[in-house]
Amino acid sequence: MSTAQHKIGSGFGAHSTADDVLAGVDLSGKLAIVTGGYSGLGLETTRALTKAGARVVVPARRPDTAKEALAGLDGVELDDLDLGDLDSVRAFAERFLASGRTVDLVIDNAGIMACPETRVGPGWEAQFATNHLGHFALVNRLWPAIEPGGARVVSVSSRAHHFHGMRWDDVHWRTGYDKWQAYGQAKTANVLFAVHLDKLGAERGVRAFSLHPGGILTPLQRHLPKAEMVERGWIDEQGNVLNPSGFKSPEQGAATQVWAATSPQLAVMGGVYLEDCDVAEPAVDGDQSSGVRAWATDPEQAARLWTLSAELTGVNAFA
Repeated sequence: MSTAQHKIGSGFGAHSTADDVLAGVDLSGKLAIVTGGYSGLGLETTRALTKAGARVVVPARRPDTAKEALAGLDGVELDDLDLGDLDSVRAFAERFLASGRTVDLVIDNAGIMACPETRVGPGWEAQFATNHLGHFALVNRLWPAIEPGGARVVSVSSRAHHFHGMRWDDVHWRTGYDKWQAYGQAKTANVLFAVHLDKLGAERGVRAFSLHPGGILTPLQRHLPKAEMVERGWIDEQGNVLNPSGFKSPEQGAATQVWAATSPQLAVMGGVYLEDCDVAEPAVDGDQSSGVRAWATDPEQAARLWTLSAELTGVNAFA
């Protein structure tokens, strides 16, 4: 039941906003979980979903910050979650399951990018642990609420998956740490996760997608020194955004993940990587500007990562 990795002509594009892709979509009665749904793209995602009638649970590592950011939004509830702490993931999942509710949409949006070498849990590299393993454990623990509703699970990856595939001999970068390559591996893992989850869940009515939201300046860049962003041509010395047309607004950046979670056009699809509100094409060698790398959609690597992740986290809803 896999889907070909080719554009479907959705009618939307890079400039579409989350509100655009939700035009005419009624989410009344739907329940969504959006990790990091209080900052950057996550906040815009939460706003768009609630505007369309959904109720959104926002698990937050910084609940006080989240409460302030989400003030005035109806249909939102907050809870505590630190994706880098598996005990926190377990506790959140247990609280949610105890409510007896099913979930219709899961958007694994939270993440960290290009941080200095940081260890969490039993010495795991923070980007792989937070961006992938935390979400892996979360979805597997929430499976009793995900399966009954035939939910869609959306894994927010990035074009940065082009930077590096899985470093199978050292996934935690115990040697030779490079913040961008480690980020690339984590984003590759986000794509592979969706590939295998879709394979496992499709017969149960659960479909999974991954995506690149686009280039957006958000708090995700908090670990990058100003000098590095100047060198990359993102901002000038005064902090002004250079080439604004090269970046999406947060409303545009949230569009692809909202489209992935809700679009009727994807009703019989799954396991694919999306960009600019459409299914992405396979990447062309030497071009890191668009498309998806073969190493990120390889079903054998996806299965291997699932097995490794289950061993590391001790969680596997399909065991």
